[in-house]
Formats: sequence, structure tokens, C-alpha cells
Amino acid sequence: MATGNINVSVENIFPLIKKFLYSDHEIFLRELISNATDATLKLKHLTSIGESKSEYGNPVIEVSVDKEAKQIRIKDQGLGMTSEEVEKYINQVAFSGAEEFLDKYKDSAKDSGIIGHFGLGFYSAFMVAEKVEIITKSHTGAPAAHWVCDGSPTFSLEASDKEDRGTEIILHVSEDELGFLEETKISELLVKYNKFMPVPIKFGTKTETLEKPEGAKEEDAAPTQEVDNIINNPTPAWTKQPADLEDNDYKEFYKELYPMQFEDPLFNIHLNVDYPFNLTGILYFPKLDPNVGIQKDKIQLYQNQVYVTDNVEGIVPEFLMMLRGVIDSPDIPLNVSRSYLQADGAVKKISSYITRKVADKMNSLFKNNRADFEAKWDDIKIVIEYGMLSEDKFFDKAKNFALLPTVDGAYHTFEELKTKVEASQTDKDGKLVVLYASDKDAQHSYIQSAKDKGYEVLLLNSPIVSHLIQKLEATYENTTFVRVDGDHVDNLIKKDDATVSKLSDEEKEALKTTIEAVVPKETYTVQVEAMDSQASPFIITQPEFMRRMKEMQQSGGGGMGMFGNFPESYNLVVNSNHSFVDKINSETNEEAKSGLIKQALDLAKLSQNLLKGEDLTNFVKRSFETI
Repeated sequence: MATGNINVSVENIFPLIKKFLYSDHEIFLRELISNATDATLKLKHLTSIGESKSEYGNPVIEVSVDKEAKQIRIKDQGLGMTSEEVEKYINQVAFSGAEEFLDKYKDSAKDSGIIGHFGLGFYSAFMVAEKVEIITKSHTGAPAAHWVCDGSPTFSLEASDKEDRGTEIILHVSEDELGFLEETKISELLVKYNKFMPVPIKFGTKTETLEKPEGAKEEDAAPTQEVDNIINNPTPAWTKQPADLEDNDYKEFYKELYPMQFEDPLFNIHLNVDYPFNLTGILYFPKLDPNVGIQKDKIQLYQNQVYVTDNVEGIVPEFLMMLRGVIDSPDIPLNVSRSYLQADGAVKKISSYITRKVADKMNSLFKNNRADFEAKWDDIKIVIEYGMLSEDKFFDKAKNFALLPTVDGAYHTFEELKTKVEASQTDKDGKLVVLYASDKDAQHSYIQSAKDKGYEVLLLNSPIVSHLIQKLEATYENTTFVRVDGDHVDNLIKKDDATVSKLSDEEKEALKTTIEAVVPKETYTVQVEAMDSQASPFIITQPEFMRRMKEMQQSGGGGMGMFGNFPESYNLVVNSNHSFVDKINSETNEEAKSGLIKQALDLAKLSQNLLKGEDLTNFVKRSFETI
């Protein structure tokens, strides 16, 4: 058996880095500033434990563009490097100085915020530069060094006259990447990737208006001065303890994240955990747009305050993707280029934690200020309901605070609703019947009829209500949900004072046969029932199961497409106690009788918005003829 070492062809490293390591060339700026940040944080740690005699001070990372010279410069005031360290850290591809530092100071530096991991970030410079220079001086006072490489495996390293501590990277931008010499482009990238880096980043200057001196005239212009333009916030809200933040701090940070969002968030959830993984962040419940789909990709993922992506699929549960905010964790596994998540057990644990944290926050809001929770229910219900459908653990918690609003504006949990209606809304088999409407205007007559009988009617109008009802019925045994215009209410709910029919059973059967001869059998199932004489003579309902299956199919119910399109199927409930039915029975002219039945059917269809096309035209014509 032969053994040996695998060799890497150095000549091929730079082409590979340029072409395959990073999906976007713009990432070079993020990586170089991350390195500058690490150099600064390393110095901070060494001075704090007494291993560096250098004065830490108030270091700043400075970025500048020289369009004429075709150069981009990134300068830090970190710990710098000696010539030997340049040889060690720069000339060895994929040797991570950050990893080595954390390993050496593993007990004291674990919370230092150092970013580097793979030892490849520096070489991203060659994606945009034809030549790269490093001018660096170590915090130890050793002679400064000057390293130059033109993207080939060869380099030069010589002494430098640099006197101040730190490192300056000079990129000589290649001809096909000159767009990066535009200040607006660099500013855009700094805001995108480095807005919350833990070390101040300077990019140019800005004009600051000062107060007018005492005694100045009103028409005199206020004095101004040029100051450093610091583009980042080194201490964003999520890096602080919740106890140190007020409600207004959270709102101000929301505006910082989303400057074009003018409405305040409904509430926020501060994430802060250090075991079994490190995770910080703030999630916001915004006032959701009716078009839920466009709300996704608003949560930003950071790693040690370095922006990674706004695609957090996997780490944030699907039902929470409509939220906004920030998640930051050094424990989130990323690919080498830090551009996307890798599948990992830690991701599932983090996702579970976020689910639990959101559920606990909702429960707390419900218990501590129920009136406010109810006022915000319409704005948050789609998230809660979606979570109940997709996450069993979330459902177990949410069922205690998920609200069921009524058409009259009251709110109940399921247990509260059950306590209120179980004595009056049970069917002949003892099942609890929960009546609900999905559209108060379209179903007004049905709602009013149910309320007149003393029934409680819920208003469940979210786009996923059919799926949610299935889940609730599976959870709460001996319970059925029935839409108020579905199968006739009096068929389902047990009433001791049942209405007496004016017709005998034989007369009702004869009436049913007469009506069946006129209405389309393939669409309508005729039911003759004794109801209050004030109720409509003809009422169209839809079998609850059929209607629910169609709604689930329309809202994307998984696997429902295999059944094809469900046919149109309705119940035609005929009130045997209505005077109009008496008129049908007493009419001796068969054509006139048929006309009465068609007119009553069309009126019932009209009330359900089912009368269209040729049927509507014929109805209008027949109505005028009747008049």
C-alpha cells in the first residue's frame, strides 16, 4: 500500500479563486474589511490581557478610492504584521490567522468577535485587482514590511518606511472591474455588507452643520465643518442586552434597517442565547401587506456583525419568513465564501429555538395585554395560523393564545368558545358545531339567520382557513366546523324546539319531486325542510366537505391536484313553511309553476353570487315579464 501527500498546483490557485470561490466579485470589500476588523479586535484583546504594550486608542478602518490611479485602499489601525507573519499568513493559501489566534487564546478570546475562518478572504482581492500591495507594521514595533503580488504565484517582500501601526491594502483595479472605482458603488457595498461591523469604518468626509454663534443674524448661514464620514453603526441594537433597550430603541433600529418603511412594527422579539449555540438578533412583526408573498427575504443574516444574506431559508421557520429583522450567530455553518447556509444539525436547533421564542413572546403578549393583542390580531393572524399548520410544536403552544374572532368583534380562544357554546351548538350525535363565516357581506343573510337562532358565528377569513380547520378538527375531537352558508344549520344543530312543518311527509316528497324536475340534478340536491316562515323560500348551501376540499385545492393544498377539479355541487334547501312554497303547490299551470321555481332558484343563486352569463340574462328578462 502506497501513501503520500496530495500536491496542489500553485499556478492554478488564483484562477480558481477568481472564478469559483465567490459568486459575486463585490464580496472582496466585505472580506478585506472583515480582515481589518479582525486585526483591530485581535489588538483589542491583546491589550486587554497585557500581551501588547501598544495603545489601543479609538481605531478606525479607512476606505478610500483613487480613481485616477485606479486604486482602492483599505487601511486599519490593528495589530499589523511583521515580515515573518506576512510570510506565514499571506503566502500560505487557506492558512487562517484568525483560527490560529482563537486556538491560542481559546479561553479568553472566545467572545472577541473575530470573524475569519477559512484563511481565504484576502485572496478575494484578486477578483478585482491585477496587483495587490500590503504595507504593514506590527504592534510589536518590528520593522514594517511591503508585500506585492501581481496575481501570479510569485511575490516580493521588502522593508517599508511605514511608521504607524496597522495594515494598508492597496488594490490596483483591473481594467474589467473599473466600476468599483465609483465612490457611489463602494458606498453602496459598505452599507450593504459592513453597516454593523464592530469597528468604525470611515469613507470620505461629510459636511456637518454647527450652531450659529451667539449674536448672529437670522439671515446669516450656519457655520459648517468637514468631519469623517463613518458609515456603520458598531453597536447595533441586537448586540445589546434587552434590559438596556427601551421600546423606542427597537423602533429606531427598525428604521435603521428599513429606512423606507414608514410604519412602526407591531412588536419585536429579542433573541439572545449562548447555549447550546450562540445566537443574537431582533425579529419584528410588521403590519403585513395583504399580498403576503412579497414580504419574504426581509430578515438579514449576519455572522459576527458581517452581513451574509437575506435568504434565511432553513434557519428561520417557513412561517416566520414574513417577519423582518436580524439574526446573528457565529455558529451558523456557511460555505467557504460565506454566501449561503450549509445543511447542519445546528441549523435545525436554531430554527427550533426561534420557533419556541416566538411562541413564548406571543403567549406573553396575550397574557399581559390581551386587549392590545386582540387589536393586532388581524395583522398577525396569518403568521400564527401558518405556524400552527406547519409546526406541531408551535401549534401546541399557539392553541392557548390563537384567537377565534366572531362576526360581532369578540375574540375567543378555542377553549373559551367551547365553554360558551357547547350547551347550545351540538348536533344530534353530541358533536360541538362551530359556525363560521368567511365574508360578512356575502354571507350576511346566513349570519343573521344563525344569530336570530342564538348561535355564535365566527369570522374566519384568512386564505388558509380551510387547512386550519382541518387541523383544529383533528386536534379537538368531537368538534366540527361548518361555514354558515354550508350544509343547512338546522340540520346540524340539535334544537329541542324543532319547527313543525305545514306539509305532511307525503306532501314534502311530492314537492321535492316537482322541484327536482326543474332544477339541474347534476348541480343541486333538493332538500325540503320545515323552517321559520320568515326564512327564505329557497336557500343554496354547499356541502361542507366539498366546499372545503375546493378551497384547499385553490389555496395550494398539497396533493389535492391529484383529484382533479371538484365538480360544482350544492344543496337547494326548500322552506316548506314559506308562503311562496304554498304558491308553487297551488299553481295548476305547469309552465307557470316551473317559472316560479326557476325564479326562486335564480334569486337564491343571486344571493350567493352564482347567477352569471345566460342564466343572469334570462333571470332579468323573466323578472321584467313578471312585473
